[in-house]
Amino acid sequence: MPRPFRFGASLVTPAPAGEWRAKCRRAEELGYDVILVADHLGMPAPFPSLVAAAAATERPRLGTFVLNAGFWNPALLAREVATTDALTGGRLELGLGTGYVQAEHDTAGLPYGSPRERVDQLRHMIKELDRLLGTADHPPGAARKRVPLLVGGNGDRMLRLTAEHADIAAFTGARSVRGSTTGTLEPLSAEEIDERVAAYLRLAADRPEPAELNLLVQLVVVTDDPQGAVQPLLPHIPHLTEEQVLELPIVLAGSVEQIRKKVRAVRERYGFSYLTVLEPYMEAFGAVIAGLQGE
Repeated sequence: MPRPFRFGASLVTPAPAGEWRAKCRRAEELGYDVILVADHLGMPAPFPSLVAAAAATERPRLGTFVLNAGFWNPALLAREVATTDALTGGRLELGLGTGYVQAEHDTAGLPYGSPRERVDQLRHMIKELDRLLGTADHPPGAARKRVPLLVGGNGDRMLRLTAEHADIAAFTGARSVRGSTTGTLEPLSAEEIDERVAAYLRLAADRPEPAELNLLVQLVVVTDDPQGAVQPLLPHIPHLTEEQVLELPIVLAGSVEQIRKKVRAVRERYGFSYLTVLEPYMEAFGAVIAGLQGE
């Protein structure tokens, strides 16, 4: 029996209070289950934005997608998590990752570290948060016993960490371009995503309960010309053909019903039941959600 669908909207554009509340309410109206905020310089600060989203809405969960572990001290982050979870009425879902944009660390005057060092730092962060949030040292205290944890990443060590600790395993469907300091990403092929999910499932085989699998969708276009919709992407991903791009689970192009069919197929093939779309595609994907709720 497949896990029921959940859908998240990742809000990335700063806005004044009234506008921010309005787009959070709009996400709720469209049927999104989770309102998410990233952790990049130049984008909204995660925790105050989620508290404001909670005040404007009633139903959606609120999530960090995902916090950059290198930006945070465990004790200070535990305080933010406990307070935000309390102020949102226990609706918080905590997303954590290693960070992948060296330029942001340079701007913030923070060390970036090697991939191994960043994964080690994230592992330490998760262990410390478990310890700190299990004490009474972070008033007002989380509204629930444990805040659900999402961990995002594709590498072998990240998948092992995710299998050990995460309630939600998040996949980007892309990898960092070697040598880029600005976070440039290139898509994995459908077959590569198959392999990464299979690697995670092997590592998670002994879990008492399977994690929810999340995918970040990079493009949503409702159109009667899906081939035309992906043409602007092709020069940037020369290692993939047009047909391969249209097969990617992170690309949803076609009629509303075609996209619904693909979303169901993505869950069947990969196990992704929790899909997140970026703010520019929130409205387009909202039409798709209407025919998938409850499945």
